Amino acid sequence: MTALHLRATVLPDGAQRDLWIADGRISLEPVAGAETVFDGGYVLPGLVDAHCHVGIGTQGPVELDEAAAQAEIDRDAGTLLIRDCGAPIDTRPLQQRDDLPRIIRAGKHLARPKRYIPKLSDDLDDEQHLPAAVAEQAAYGDGWIKLVGDWIDRSVGDLAPLWSDEVLAEAIDTAHRLGARVTAHVFGEDALPGLINAGIDCIEHGTGLTDETVELMAARGTALVPTLVNVENFPGFAAAATKYPDYATHMTDLYERADRTVAKAIEAGIPVYAGTDAGGGIPHGVLADEVAALHRVGMSTEQALSAASWGAREWLRWSGVEHGALADLVCYDADPRKDLDVLRSPSRILLGGKVF
Repeated sequence: MTALHLRATVLPDGAQRDLWIADGRISLEPVAGAETVFDGGYVLPGLVDAHCHVGIGTQGPVELDEAAAQAEIDRDAGTLLIRDCGAPIDTRPLQQRDDLPRIIRAGKHLARPKRYIPKLSDDLDDEQHLPAAVAEQAAYGDGWIKLVGDWIDRSVGDLAPLWSDEVLAEAIDTAHRLGARVTAHVFGEDALPGLINAGIDCIEHGTGLTDETVELMAARGTALVPTLVNVENFPGFAAAATKYPDYATHMTDLYERADRTVAKAIEAGIPVYAGTDAGGGIPHGVLADEVAALHRVGMSTEQALSAASWGAREWLRWSGVEHGALADLVCYDADPRKDLDVLRSPSRILLGGKVF
């Protein structure tokens, strides 16, 4: 592989630096014969989509070639690290390809019968099976497990928790003993206390956060991935729920206060990261929209960039711009700290030292 050279302002430190790339890794020391492929702009550690579904399409599970095409769309938008927040197909073959983003797999969603989107989850007839299912997914995935924390319960006509507090505590403890972290889909209010008190590591969406649960998450250091681009779909969910007026009203209320809810989480110091929920109803390659939304609700431009780059990488225990790290970099001609729209137009994308 040809050695490469970049000269740019490197974020987050903002210093102009020379970077060399040899054998797919960053070198802070000169490499003889390196070809300069970028000079004079800005370099970020590869962008991170912390809630993405490679392997899910509008009709449910997709074939592996379509999943690869989804990952290519993300790559070409600068997303080079994906926390795949639940997939119904085995995407491990995609991890062997050096032309696709790094994928951190969470295995399959864990839910109850008729309490999640059909064909996407492992549905447990008895909630007591959850700890064993968590152990199975911990062995299958890459250190993350995805629970469905709440969903519409047709018997009550509204969002309701799927799991008892006691089972959650045992399941999350099981995951932690096995070295895995746990996250959960949660739209409403009622499932949050049990999940947070059980020691869950992250909440997805979190539109039902209250002052009390915001305080609890902040105290415990529980992360939040609010997927604001997906929250824009809530009015459509409500309009389609003609048989369930309570659910429709609830989803509308959650939507109308979503920006204020996430703003409170940011103000409270909850770690917040950028995730699109791409797959199904959300197209891939829209991470820049989520970064802009995080800025809209209160993050500074640097905070929003961190939530989708260096900060998210640290949270996911993945390297950034440092000597010996994989050369996963995104280059821009202008400063994204001054204008987040710059993220929509990468000048160079390097994945494992290969230029895309």
